[in-house]
Amino acid sequence: MKAIRLTAIGSPLEEQGIEIPPLGPRDVLIRVRAAGICHSDAHYRAGVSPVKQLPLTLGHEIAGVVESTGVEVHNFNAGDRVCVHYLVTCGSCRFCANRHEQFCPSAEMIGKHRDGGYAEFILAPERSVFHLPDEIPFEEGAIMMCSSATSLHALRKARLRPGETVAIFGVGGLGISAVQLARCFGAAQVFAVDINPRKLELAERFDAVAVNAAAGDPVEQLREITNGRGVDVALELVGLSLTMRQAIQSLAVLGRAALVGLTQEKLEIAPYAELLNKEAEVIGVSDHLASEIPELLELTRSGKLDLSHGVIRKVPLEAEAVNDALDGLEEFGDDVRAVIVP
Repeated sequence: MKAIRLTAIGSPLEEQGIEIPPLGPRDVLIRVRAAGICHSDAHYRAGVSPVKQLPLTLGHEIAGVVESTGVEVHNFNAGDRVCVHYLVTCGSCRFCANRHEQFCPSAEMIGKHRDGGYAEFILAPERSVFHLPDEIPFEEGAIMMCSSATSLHALRKARLRPGETVAIFGVGGLGISAVQLARCFGAAQVFAVDINPRKLELAERFDAVAVNAAAGDPVEQLREITNGRGVDVALELVGLSLTMRQAIQSLAVLGRAALVGLTQEKLEIAPYAELLNKEAEVIGVSDHLASEIPELLELTRSGKLDLSHGVIRKVPLEAEAVNDALDGLEEFGDDVRAVIVP
């Protein structure tokens, strides 16, 4: 089968012909119909976040159609529309048993520790596969498996309550989902913070208040808009120490900052002024949970989460097109999301 693979850190991905993986008894072989190009993939290519081994097929946001199933698979049949949770776990350790499977000692992330979806087919264990409702296009089903799912998990970790205010730092793929999900959870007001006018315009279409960080200090802007109070919840989705600190500084008394973006930079905090004196919290967010995917699918099926309006750009399963999309992510370009459509 055709696959677009990382062969050397810091180098462009390459097209290779590889064998279709053999089907195990509890496995599902999926013909990929859409694979999201995530900012994490750009981090893997650059070496910001290390992968297990090379060469490797990237891609952890996957939707497609079941091609075949193992003899012990009972919930899926050939032709079923599906999407894939990107963690392959043991299912039995204390972390898996308590719905913290991202910390499973044997966990492998698709597209980082094992071959992912930048290919014509992918193999996944039945436990990681979910039925994709007919109402959800494959492209949307794919990007939901990371950007939307991680945003949902971040808001849950931040304990967002109805009537609270939220600032979303970074209005890319995760941010557009986070803006809408915050509304679904009852946020009174959602602020979208970015330097890209096109992304801010899109956020406004989903009833967010745009805060242009290129026009001035976003912390000061948020303070002014909220009459000096700050926000109850801040989500940092960019992966820069600057925006992480801005998220923390924007908090109100008892506020919570959930940090999602990946970075190797160190973060400097003034403990008394920024945390202790407000009893504010900084919360690390790692991945998301398989148990959250059914809720996410229902929010999308019912139209409460809408990824259809100018969010997705389709690219072919070709090395040049995929590398161009990854370059755009590294440069924080205009694209909100790009999706490979084989």
